[in-house]
Amino acid sequence: MTDTSGTIDVLVVDDDFMVARVHRTFVERVPPFRVVGTAGTGEQAITAVDELRPDLVLLDLYLPDVFGLDVIPRLRTAGHDCDFMVISAAREADTVRGAVRHGVVDYLLKPFDYEDLKPRLDRYAARRGRLLTTVVRGQADIDRVLGAGHVSSAVARLPKGLSVETADLVHRTLRDADGTLSAAECAAATGISRVSARRYLEHFHTTGTADVSLRYGAAGRPERRYGWRD
Repeated sequence: MTDTSGTIDVLVVDDDFMVARVHRTFVERVPPFRVVGTAGTGEQAITAVDELRPDLVLLDLYLPDVFGLDVIPRLRTAGHDCDFMVISAAREADTVRGAVRHGVVDYLLKPFDYEDLKPRLDRYAARRGRLLTTVVRGQADIDRVLGAGHVSSAVARLPKGLSVETADLVHRTLRDADGTLSAAECAAATGISRVSARRYLEHFHTTGTADVSLRYGAAGRPERRYGWRD
């Protein structure tokens, strides 16, 4: 595994090679992730983990030889400590509960696009970084590693069409910005479209958790700039 290199190695497991290719393209757009291989069956996935030692496995569940979740205990028994993110069309409650019991780090339903996957990868990378660098002195340090704590009410009460994961990503980007951000700057920082960034920023403004100011240029409409309200 690549604990000290800064790169997060990923194995993509999907029985449809075209889908696997798309997922690979999505992953490789998000630093510091790097796809080291793909597999189309459960047995291929087990062999690939043995050979490639990935940090994260994007795991489809409907594989031609075994159910995807059955791959996890086999790899754990063999001593592998890679993480698993389920990528599947499986919506059954029992399957989701089973994934949680197996310790998956996330569960993303197909079909999805890049903007659905990116915030989950960013969240995984941030949490993994905390796990690798934290020094535990008390409960607060453990809560920080596990991502516990208050969820912004502006993120929790989202209108239809906005996702919690993307709202959280925009929220953190705006909160951590040095000054104000335009929708275009927020889009560049988060990897989502400018239109999507504008929707989330306007939501935060509407709920009173972000301020808006206008920057007037030499010509054209003034630029709306957003700043997080502490």
